[in-house]
Amino acid sequence: MQPTEILKEEHRIIEKMLKIVDTLCDRLEKDQKIEIEHFRKAVDFIKNFADKCHHGKEEDVLFTMLVEKGMRKEAGPIGVMLDEHKMGRNFVKNLNEAIDKFEKGDKSAKDQIIENARSYTQLLKQHILKEDRILYPMGDRILTPDDQKELLEDFERVEKEEMGEGVHQKYHKLVEELEKQLGI
Repeated sequence: MQPTEILKEEHRIIEKMLKIVDTLCDRLEKDQKIEIEHFRKAVDFIKNFADKCHHGKEEDVLFTMLVEKGMRKEAGPIGVMLDEHKMGRNFVKNLNEAIDKFEKGDKSAKDQIIENARSYTQLLKQHILKEDRILYPMGDRILTPDDQKELLEDFERVEKEEMGEGVHQKYHKLVEELEKQLGI
């Protein structure tokens, strides 16, 4: 399996979480009962699975190698992806702050939760399409079989050393549990 296929598989899990977040927003907008803890779990997933693990593999491993192979960092697809990662982190930071306010009784924070959560999901949906359809195919054309092998080894290292054993599976299970609880 190529490293970009691993990243695409992770995208499918992230997309499931985006659907969960959109469902939570729909229900919150309609003043239906939701458990705010579901948003907390989504933020945990985003920070750890989507950002630390997935974006970590991209930024620290794949993008670094692509730049070494001649792809420009500041302009072009890598620069756009890095900017979007930063934007996403900002939406998640604001979302987390809004959840804190909401839990402390500030009901006006509801709109901030929805705004930041929706902004994040919209950003990531487009971001994933660009990576899957543009950046990853470009990378696969540039990288040699030896480069691909090195990336796979580095991805494994990220999984074991930076994330920890079983963490990946923990987040897969979380997504399944939230889907079941929300009837998605």
